[in-house]
This record gives sequence, C-alpha cells and structure tokens, in this order.
Amino acid sequence: MKIFRILHLCSVLVIAATLAACAGPPAAAPRPRLVVFLVVDGLPQRQITGYRDQLAPDGLARFLDRGAWFADAHYGHAFTVTAAGHATMLTGAYPHRTGIIGNDWRDVATGAQVYNTGDTGATYIGHTTQALDGTSPKNLKVETLGDVLRGVDARSKVIGISGKDRGAILPAGKRGTAYMYMGASGQFASTTYYMKEHPAWVDTFNAGKPADRYFKTEWKPLLPEAAYARSVPDSQLWYGPRGGKLPMMMGVPADDAPSPAFYAALLRSPFVDALSLDFARAAIAGEQLGRDDAPDILAVSLSGHDYVNHAWSAESRLSHDHLLQLDRLLQAFFRDLDSTVGKGNYLAVLTADHGFMPAAEYSQSQGLSAGRTSSGQLLNRVNDELQRRFGAPKLAAFLSASALVLDRQLIAQRNLDFNTVADAARALLVAEPVIAAAYTRRELEAGSRAGDPFFGQMRKTWHRDVSGDVQYVLKPLWMFGPPTSVATHGSPHPYDTHVPILMYGPAWVKTGRIDSRVEVVDIAPTLARLLGVPAPPAAEGKPLPLPLLAP
Repeated sequence: MKIFRILHLCSVLVIAATLAACAGPPAAAPRPRLVVFLVVDGLPQRQITGYRDQLAPDGLARFLDRGAWFADAHYGHAFTVTAAGHATMLTGAYPHRTGIIGNDWRDVATGAQVYNTGDTGATYIGHTTQALDGTSPKNLKVETLGDVLRGVDARSKVIGISGKDRGAILPAGKRGTAYMYMGASGQFASTTYYMKEHPAWVDTFNAGKPADRYFKTEWKPLLPEAAYARSVPDSQLWYGPRGGKLPMMMGVPADDAPSPAFYAALLRSPFVDALSLDFARAAIAGEQLGRDDAPDILAVSLSGHDYVNHAWSAESRLSHDHLLQLDRLLQAFFRDLDSTVGKGNYLAVLTADHGFMPAAEYSQSQGLSAGRTSSGQLLNRVNDELQRRFGAPKLAAFLSASALVLDRQLIAQRNLDFNTVADAARALLVAEPVIAAAYTRRELEAGSRAGDPFFGQMRKTWHRDVSGDVQYVLKPLWMFGPPTSVATHGSPHPYDTHVPILMYGPAWVKTGRIDSRVEVVDIAPTLARLLGVPAPPAAEGKPLPLPLLAP
C-alpha cells in the first residue's frame, strides 16, 4: 500500500510538471500603458523625510507607504543644475555624454552665450520668442527613453510638460512633444520644432485662461502656525527687498486685471504646479494617453519648488508649506489617474533634478562656515596672477558652467604653452579659500587624478567639446551670486546630489524602502526594462536594485 501511494504521488507530480511545461512560464505583468514621470524641481530628499509626518495619505505617501523608494539616491555629476539634471533622468547619461553641461554656457571658441535648449530655428507657437529662449532639444547629444520607445513603436506618445522650457524639452527628447508655461501670458505653448500649430485640446485649455483664476488669490499656509516649528519663520532679513511671508497675494492689489508680472509671479507659488497638473490632465484626455497597448510617457516637471527655494531657501516656512501644498496637488492628481487611466495601467515615478544648499545665513546661524562670493572678482584675481607670471593680460577669458575658459588665441599669440597656463590657473583656483577642487582639461581627459576629491563627479560633468579648460568646485555651503537668490544649487555636495527616487505601480513594483546607494542614471534602464525596450544607447546606469516585478 505504501509503495502504491508513492507511485501515485510520483504520477501526480509528473502530470503536474507536464501540464506546467505545456502552459509555459507564469505570465508576467503586462507593460504599463502609461509611465507618469514626475519631477519636483529643486527638491532635496531631506525635505521629504523631514516632513513625512505631515504628508497627506495619498500624495507623496503613496510612494513611501505603498510603493518603492530609494533612501540614498544621488546624482553622480558635479554641476547639479536644472538642465543637466533633466537631461540625465531619461537618457541615463551624465553631462559628459549628453552635452547639457549647465543651464547655459559659453562657446569656448567664440564666447557666445549658449542656452541649453536654445535653437534659433524654432519659435514658440503664438508667443514672442527671444534669442536665447528654449525651443528644442537641438543641443542634447543623446537619445532619451522616449526616443527609444517611439523608435520601437511610433504609436507611443511622449509628452513633456513644465513651468520651464528645459523641464519640458529635455525629458521629452527629440521624438516627443514639449509644452511649457509662458510667463508672459499664463498659457502653455509648444514650438515649431514639434508642430506648426497646437492641437485643439491645447487651444481649448488656453482659451479657458486657467491662470487668471489665481489673480488676487492668497497662498495661505495649510497647517496651523505651530506645525511649522521645524522650518525658518517668515520675514527673515536675508530674504532681501522682496521679503517673504504667508499668506501671500498673487498679483499687485492695485492691478485691475492679470498682467505679465502676475503670470510670472505664479512661478514662485504652488499655483504654477496646479496649472501644470491641470494641463497634464488635459494632455491625458486630449492625446488619449494610456488607452492602448502602445505604452506612452507623460513627463511633468513641477517648477514651483525651485523658484521658492531660490527666493527663500529650502529651510524656510514658505518652502515647507510649498511642499505640503504640492503633496496635496499630487494626491488629487493620483486619484484622477486612478479613475481615468486606471490604477493598474500606469506606473508613477518621482524624482528631482537637483537638491538645494541651505541659505548661507541659515548655515552661519548654525555655526558653520558659509557665505557668498563673487565669480567676477575670482576671475579678476586669477587673471592678475597669470599676467604677473606670463606677462599677458586676461589669459582667462571667462567662466562657463563651473569652468574657467582660457583664451587660446592669446596664448598662441604669446607663444605660451597651453597646458602650462592651465596648470597655473588650476593652482591659483585651488589657492582660493572658497574653492574645494579644480582640474585641468588634460587631467579630465586622461583621468589622471582618479580618486582625488570630486574628480569622478567632475569628469561626469565635463564634456570635451562643450566645457571649459579648468573645472572647479566650491567648498560646501558657499555659493556665487546673484544676490537675487537667497540659496542655490550646483555642487557635488550631498545637499545638492541627494534627491528622491520614488516609484509606484502595484503590478510592477514591490513595496519597500531600499537603502543601497543608487544614482539617477539608473532610472532610464529600469523603465526600459519594464517597458520591454532597449535602454537608451548612451545610458550608463543599471537597473535599480529591486525585484520590481511583483510575484
């Protein structure tokens, strides 16, 4: 009897195995129909964790409580500014490959100003275009995830939306479509790079004048005064003549109607983000995003937080409240996505293009060495010393995107050795009390100082065709002007590199916190894997260290 039971069990196992083999492997979750890629411009990770207890139940907390989040996510390049970050996110490549080394830079040969998304061959649709306005991805040297996706299936749509031109254009890539907020009109517009005229849904949205509803509306704090004890109170002297206090009215009280000044002022408030998310809703409906088996990408960069942090710092009560306001806006947006696209049809990802340094005055109040310095005076001091040594004035022509550019023509005319002059300039920079490190073109090309402080990050920032001749980094908590910014970013220090990477999509992402260090370049390969397409060709990241597919 015992032998019979064993034989019977074996038969059952064989039959089960045969059936399983015939059925094939377990079916994987289908590809997300829509990737909603959210960027909060200028959001340091420390703000999310610092105010976590005040978040709404289903905004950012949706990621933290029911999604996956990476507690130690960083940018790997040194000059952490908006354009460089937005170019990195969906290409998976740093500036040394993307060619987007800053928000702007100067041509090393001519000295001409270059804007990261500038293109004189394209203009805004229905709006005046200035010479250095951002109108296309012409300067982006690599492909994005959306470019790859549309190359695989032209039915896929890739839409970029932002309060800033660079926040829309760079994530949208070369094959997507970008729409940006027009600070002069309160409307959203694309450019002739993408189309001759707007689709009807864009015209309908703009005809409703949604920005006007915020005219003479007050930005009021969400919580009682006591809830903001962990942030810096309003009306600090170091806010400058603009001041800063909540509640804050949108628009000058004496004005009878919205003006360009009013529309521009919305950028330093939660209302520009509300407008961007409303435009995203219109894009989902108008373009029928996520409605078929060809996956789409909707990239929405929310610009308000960066403007708020520049004006008042990430430690301010205004920034504290702005994050909470944005959190509530995201909660409403997610609920709309659940009902329109379907909770099981989209994958949401949230990150930032850079963090933010604390305001110098705040750091000084904590007993730390911090302050502001003049880039123009720094350049003058370097030139004075170079002239004393080499007998030629202004051998350093200008500064460009965290690098000093030498005057090649003058160096050749004086029969000077370029590398000798560059080495001298580097030594002078390093001797400056506010400079943490500096490296020459020759060192960056050869990789000869691997292991030196910040060298790896600076190599990822430096592009041989676009960047200058001596790349430098300021010491922690120090910044160049302008005096209009209370605080800024653009360094390889953790307060600027440490940003959120948050993911939500129950069909594809397990819940949990991941503490291993990851980089923003890892996002594009991860999303490529989930979408079933190759990673962008220039990507240098790797899939995020998480078993993303649910069991």
